Amino acid sequence: MENSILESIGVEIIGVMSPVSICMFLVVLLVYVVSPNTPNSVVIQTAANLVYLETPTDTTTQKIEGSLLNALVFVILISLVTFLMVLLYYYNFTNFLKYYMRFSTFIVLGSMGGSIFLSIIQHFLIPIDSVTCMILLLNFTIVGALSGFSQGIPIFLRQGYMVLLGIIVAAWFTKLPEWTTWTLLVALALYDLVAVLAPGGPLKLLVELAQSREEELPALIYESRPTINQVNGRGGSLGLLVTGATTSSSVELQPVTHSNEGNQVRVSPENYSTSDYSTGEVGNVPANVREDEETSPLVGSFRERQSTCSASNDFSTVDVERLRARNLENRDGEISEEASPLVDLIRLENEREERRNAVVGSGAESESILTATAGIKLGLGDFIFYSVLVGRAAMYDLMTVYACYLGIISGLGCTLMLLSVCRKALPALPISITLGIIFYFCTRLIMEPFVVGTSTNLMMF
Repeated sequence: MENSILESIGVEIIGVMSPVSICMFLVVLLVYVVSPNTPNSVVIQTAANLVYLETPTDTTTQKIEGSLLNALVFVILISLVTFLMVLLYYYNFTNFLKYYMRFSTFIVLGSMGGSIFLSIIQHFLIPIDSVTCMILLLNFTIVGALSGFSQGIPIFLRQGYMVLLGIIVAAWFTKLPEWTTWTLLVALALYDLVAVLAPGGPLKLLVELAQSREEELPALIYESRPTINQVNGRGGSLGLLVTGATTSSSVELQPVTHSNEGNQVRVSPENYSTSDYSTGEVGNVPANVREDEETSPLVGSFRERQSTCSASNDFSTVDVERLRARNLENRDGEISEEASPLVDLIRLENEREERRNAVVGSGAESESILTATAGIKLGLGDFIFYSVLVGRAAMYDLMTVYACYLGIISGLGCTLMLLSVCRKALPALPISITLGIIFYFCTRLIMEPFVVGTSTNLMMF
């Protein structure tokens, strides 16, 4: 039986929300363990704060102006890089883009990931020598760089490295100053909305090019890929049985064989004629044969031939008796494969599906009739900035972490529901980032003072 639409959507939503939740949870742990928010913490300089470095002594006006300027410069840089990717992909520099993505993955895992790895070793006092550490880090980075666009890599390994990349980059972005972080998140949500939905947007152009060429996007993307058992749009194996037994008019019934002086005569509704049998009246069929109509695979065809060839002599009494004896034999004993019409229907239907898949796939590997439908794809940037929002909330209080997590997951669920309706690429940041920021400030400014006040005054436990 076919799965319901809600069940299939639920499977896809869980397949995306699970890695997002794992990424956010691990970033929160890293913020609490490795990167505590202290007044003397060093502010790193990245592409997100090239113009303005925020300091605690700056006024609120300076922080707002500097954070807006940083966000504008960062969005411009991202737009230029994305348009450059579109241009290279348009002129078929796909291999160059893939090698560049691999090189970027190697650098991120080796430098940023290595720094976090060393921080974890120092914090937990893990006894490990430098040689072993370098060997482990080198193997980790090489496998991660190769897992992105290589064939034969298990899907769970690729998914795991995508989540690790999101964790590493998000952990570094949480070191940005507070005003710059919030302004940057809002600017990126607006940019994502324009880049994906606006005509001429860079991400929209990139997706359309990939769809027109029927290729994968040359970018770091998390793919859920839920496998759904289908047979040319129908259900799984049960749907195949029902369809083959009831609706497929081209499937021949199982031929029944019987021995006649050492020679086997095949009797089927497609290959007998009125000249193949001796004379005999059709109406002389015994009553006991009619009682066994449900066990005989030829009764339905016999009735159809009776209506069209009533003036002809179709079966002799001897043939009918042989068929009746054969059917009783099969009913009392073990039903063999040759005498079962359903087994032959399944075999013939499978052969037709294999031939059809071979023609459509033009030599592709289609030994099975199961088709894997592509799952939801989520960009690595969505993982990063979801986790940055939750990591920034973790620097204040756990209550804001819960609120931001609920807002992000709710926004992601709304986006996926819209995706199932619109059937086109949609931005994943705007709804989730908007709800996350609203939940953060409502919790920090309204809910937390209320809960803390009622708890300290013993009005709520």
